[in-house]
Amino acid sequence: MQYTNSNAIQSLVERQHEFFLSQQTKPISWRIMQLQRLKRALKDHEQDLYEAFWSDLHKSEAEAYLTEISIVVKEINSHIKHLRRWAKPKRVSTPIYLWPSKSRIITEPLGVALIIAPWNYPLNLMLSPLVGAISSGCCAILKPSPYAANVSSVMENLIRETYEEDYIALIQGHRDVNTMLLAQHFDVIFYTGSPAVGKTVMEAAAKHLTPVILELGGKSPCVVDEGANLDITASRIVWGKTINAGQTCIAPDYLFVHETIKEKLVEKLVQRFEQFYGQDAEKSPTFCRIVSDKHFKRLSRYLTEGKVIFGGKNDPTARYIQPTLIEVEPEMAIMQEEIFGPILPIMTYNDINDVVDYVNRHPKPLAFYYFGDTKKAKKILSCTTSGGACVNDTLMHIVNARLPFGGVGNSGMGHYHEKESFLAFSHQRSVLQSSNRIDIAAKYPPYEKIEMFKKII
Repeated sequence: MQYTNSNAIQSLVERQHEFFLSQQTKPISWRIMQLQRLKRALKDHEQDLYEAFWSDLHKSEAEAYLTEISIVVKEINSHIKHLRRWAKPKRVSTPIYLWPSKSRIITEPLGVALIIAPWNYPLNLMLSPLVGAISSGCCAILKPSPYAANVSSVMENLIRETYEEDYIALIQGHRDVNTMLLAQHFDVIFYTGSPAVGKTVMEAAAKHLTPVILELGGKSPCVVDEGANLDITASRIVWGKTINAGQTCIAPDYLFVHETIKEKLVEKLVQRFEQFYGQDAEKSPTFCRIVSDKHFKRLSRYLTEGKVIFGGKNDPTARYIQPTLIEVEPEMAIMQEEIFGPILPIMTYNDINDVVDYVNRHPKPLAFYYFGDTKKAKKILSCTTSGGACVNDTLMHIVNARLPFGGVGNSGMGHYHEKESFLAFSHQRSVLQSSNRIDIAAKYPPYEKIEMFKKII
């Protein structure tokens, strides 16, 4: 749906507020029905989505299923199964000085949500938050990225055919549309993207005191220490770095490797690149492409610094960049911002404390990966911070939806996935129910029995 002026967008937001006030979204049975409708719609549009993923990102059907569709379906199934339990009022204990009152927590929807999604996982990162919005009882306006135009078009049809726009609507457009949307009064904003734009979202939200969930990114370090199983380590690093051609917010951004094992690890990494994608990754049916010319130009500039020790080939007409290993120094441009591509910078170390110091002196990353002894891993994790982490693996912490997913500091705020998604779009309302049969007179002025209260409290 094209909304090219602020009046049309404002009207849509107002209609969603009115629909929310009708109370129609609140019954649990109604929410479950909407989740079931979304699941059916995904099935109906599955083939169209596969074709769109291939057009936008050269993403294979298998990868699209594993990283996009299956994750959303699993999220829907979890909410359908557990929603009644999550939404049930929770009784909590009441202190004796409030006797005979009763206390409980009621979870209620925040209202009308704005969900802004990126292009790298355009379905997953749009519809997974939407599941939380539906589950909590919210209305929602969805804003996909124009870079993944074909997937966005299929999602537009999917949403339009499934829901009335007064309840859930999808708006297409570029930055001007984002600006018009952010000028409106929403009850919650869920944004996935870069830290730079995240600051803009938060600034706009502050004008209405709107709560935000910001899922951002950053330079996620990967540390390979002495004692790591290099065969398994290489497989897991290459997979984590090259899935979606490295265009993953939690991809290992750069590699710190102990200098005594660097040469062996590089040898293993090269073997895995060729094992996964063949001698020429450009011919591989499972290696993705860079999403746009703009992003390709940015990535290709990184290849002019440092020492390329594997890869480096690229084709601007196909937006192809070969999986690449490059030796770098900390001050180089490639180490100043998130790479978001299949280029892996490598630095060495002797003392793990130098790695800890480097990580801690830079913005808090979305993910932290350590390969080595598990006892040593506990110490390193205790000395650093990140949104999430894996020991002896990459990316897989996001697969367990029972682990809250989110950033910290520069890499974001708030969490989602399964119950955390339900809570992200909800308000936990505290309710104290007092008895009319007994009234404690001592709480009223002139407070003659205050000494008694001091003893009880």
